[in-house]
Amino acid sequence: MARLKADTPFLHEDVDLTEVRLGRCCEIGKGSRIAYSEIGDYSYCDRYADIANATVGKFANIASFVRIGATDHPLHTASCHHFLYRSGDYWDDADMDEAFFAHRKSRRAFIGHDTWIGHGAMIKPEVSIGHGAVVASGAVVTKDVAPYTIVAGTAATKLRDRQPPEIAERIIALAWWDWEHARLRETLTDFRALPVLEFLEKYGG
Repeated sequence: MARLKADTPFLHEDVDLTEVRLGRCCEIGKGSRIAYSEIGDYSYCDRYADIANATVGKFANIASFVRIGATDHPLHTASCHHFLYRSGDYWDDADMDEAFFAHRKSRRAFIGHDTWIGHGAMIKPEVSIGHGAVVASGAVVTKDVAPYTIVAGTAATKLRDRQPPEIAERIIALAWWDWEHARLRETLTDFRALPVLEFLEKYGG
């Protein structure tokens, strides 16, 4: 029997979710924390991922200990400590700085479809990872990543293309990630066996 279901996400133990929308056949690894985010169909994260203020596409592969949308501290004030905005935790007569939290939530990270984010990588707020891109383990991504490229390092820079741009454009146009569950099953053998060009020729990409 299939372990992943369209109507029920697979949550491992000690998962912490705050205002999260999970798509079909999603899996969230042990100890992961996700807040104010959307996770697309078939996407998963491994153990202890920390995702905040992010839109994650379909079929995203997120390894363990990844951090996406790491929250920031104010740098223009006399202190950067969170007593400035979590003030109610320190004084009975002080309010939380809701404007600060609203600004933080607005700085969303975007992870495209069919992406792979390697172990321990960090994606900063307001960064977009294009469809099909790969982020190497331990990378710190501070700038947008083009579709179907592979980046690595601190700060992350392009290593090479995952697919040539002309092939990437055809895959994006085909948008197989929007296919129905049944069609994915019907084409599974071709997904496994065919080189990308043959797959595109067969399915009209």
